[in-house]
Amino acid sequence: MPSDARLEILSSRGLPGWLADHDTSLAFTTYQAGKLFLLGRHPDRRLSLFERSFSRCMGLCAHHDSLWLSTLFQVWRLENALPAGHVQDGHDRLYIPRVAYTTGDLDVHDLAVTRDHQVVFVNTLFSCVATLSERASFVPLWRPPFISRLAAEDRCHLNGLALEHGAPAFATLVGRSDVADGWRDHRRSGGCVYDLRTSEPVCEGLSMPHSPRLHDGRLWLLEAGSGQLGWVDRERGRFERVAFLPGYARGLCIVGDHAVVGLSKLRRSRTFADLELGEQLSARGAEPRCGLMVIDLRSGDAVHWLRLDGVVEELYDVAALPGVQRPMALGLQSDEIQRTITIGEP
Repeated sequence: MPSDARLEILSSRGLPGWLADHDTSLAFTTYQAGKLFLLGRHPDRRLSLFERSFSRCMGLCAHHDSLWLSTLFQVWRLENALPAGHVQDGHDRLYIPRVAYTTGDLDVHDLAVTRDHQVVFVNTLFSCVATLSERASFVPLWRPPFISRLAAEDRCHLNGLALEHGAPAFATLVGRSDVADGWRDHRRSGGCVYDLRTSEPVCEGLSMPHSPRLHDGRLWLLEAGSGQLGWVDRERGRFERVAFLPGYARGLCIVGDHAVVGLSKLRRSRTFADLELGEQLSARGAEPRCGLMVIDLRSGDAVHWLRLDGVVEELYDVAALPGVQRPMALGLQSDEIQRTITIGEP
């Protein structure tokens, strides 16, 4: 970001206490500003926000002591370098970029790590779910049945991925289309959730669905085009709305009985025009916001929030870091990473 860039951060009064009560921190990404943010708390329960720059960072996955992060043309693994119980400058996690797979610009969205330790991701440009390769840019694993061939055309805007029992299970897409950029013609009601194991849709008629996540056997997702958090009744193929979200919703993690959702402001483009979200915002006298919202899944109430104003206007993904109080990370923009050296056990 430019040196004079302005970023204002405001949170609900109870957010630091909520993080402490759930013994968790949060990580979230903005591709628009190219930042990985790490949100924790000080011992006195003040918020701690740490950021590092990664070009067009999007998909985010916390797996054990690692953070997996998709960027403009790479997938990174950041590893915690601090032994258990150790603290550096008040931080109890130090995530260091250790491994990068160079994939080329695939417009990677969601990514996850399976029970077999395989990294799987949504290759949005080629309309497929894929995995990493030691020799190739990617290895395709699944594509929607209506996609006739792999082509760098972002035909249906495949974007979200959910695991079930540690294996790829569900994916979201914006519109059934087998032509380049055809999904934009189906933004209001063409969205689907597909079961990857049967290649059958489990829910249709959605408006720009994102971020499917399994929790206690229930499939949650964000219907970004209407601004709704909800769950899929798989028996009836229906989307059950739970809470309205005042922004374009992408990025979802579930902590206990709460959902943490990423929100973005709306770009002035055709992609965001004529959506129910805009109508709902107008009816409620609300402006779209950028930040995080914590939603109680039992009541649908927004119990805590974090707002970002200024240079950051769009978020993509959010992940919980259980057992972490105050995380930090090294980036690639300064010589700090050159001077940080750790020695492993022989």
